[in-house]
Amino acid sequence: MNTPELQRKTFLLMLIAVSLAFAWILLPFYGAVFWGSVLAIIFTPFYRKLLALTRRRPNLAALTTLLICLIAVILPVIVMTASMLQEGVAVYQRIRSGELNFGAYFQQVISGLPPWLVNLLDQSGLTNISELQEMLSTGVLEGSQFIAMHALSIGQNTFEFVISFGIMLYLLFFLLRDGAALSSKIKQSIPLSTEHKRHLFSKFTTVIRATVKGNVVVAAIQGALGGVIFSLLGIQGALLWGFVMAFLSLIPAVGAGLIWVPVAIYFLVTGATWQGIVLIAFGVFVIGLVDNLLRPVLVGRDTKIPDYVILISTLGGLVLFGLNGFVIGPVIAALFIAAWDLFSSSKEVSPPD
Repeated sequence: MNTPELQRKTFLLMLIAVSLAFAWILLPFYGAVFWGSVLAIIFTPFYRKLLALTRRRPNLAALTTLLICLIAVILPVIVMTASMLQEGVAVYQRIRSGELNFGAYFQQVISGLPPWLVNLLDQSGLTNISELQEMLSTGVLEGSQFIAMHALSIGQNTFEFVISFGIMLYLLFFLLRDGAALSSKIKQSIPLSTEHKRHLFSKFTTVIRATVKGNVVVAAIQGALGGVIFSLLGIQGALLWGFVMAFLSLIPAVGAGLIWVPVAIYFLVTGATWQGIVLIAFGVFVIGLVDNLLRPVLVGRDTKIPDYVILISTLGGLVLFGLNGFVIGPVIAALFIAAWDLFSSSKEVSPPD
């Protein structure tokens, strides 16, 4: 029987099916769609200011915002990424040629440790020199090989990159211009109260802006500072290590310390005492303070998410979604907290009889 209830269920089933099919179609370019949406959310306030200055000319305001975003954000990121990949290829070649031997560096660290510490490590099974040397050398070689292979892959897939880049810019223009109307339609279609929708959308945009701007600023500053001090101390591949520290800085609390701390230890145990002291002092009081002072101001204050939740959600996001996860993870965590806050405080939820 063709009842209204059956019609409603059939329509919902069709709605779910076509939505999944549409998501499947977008999946090959999900990175372009994702970053186009993220950049639109970040630059929408700037677009609105330009819209007022251009006397309500949306096409001109959106195009101007897009050009500013391209010059100030996108092109510098592309140039820096290309430089990092070139440096990674060079490091990989030096490792293959034997110019860089991380196993030998590890041997120097073990040789420089005091006997009691060597005995303690030996009792723990941590001084199997040959095995650890092999593991370290293999790990570093595989890491640099990964970067080198990606550099080659990017060169081979230039056409795919250009297509994705073009889709991102094209989508960004229309999201800037029509984003308000699109957002309004999405809000109207969600079966929640007006207050709940306003709270969730506000939390969503706030977390994206704070996470991207805050984490990118902190990562850029820490990576630049790490690269500078490595270069001044004569460490090979300073540019590459600066980029690695910038990437690891996306992880709160630990971040860049995963790189500069082992290097400082190597300096100290191999007799380069002043280099080790300088690196430790610089890492703690300069690089570390950037994370401790700027990240809470730029990220935590706006998102109002506990630091431990930001750490866990960022790590989980990076594992599941790659680089995109440093945004997706905290956003999911923020929406999770906001949804449960609304549920617990909602007057619409009545106690069971």
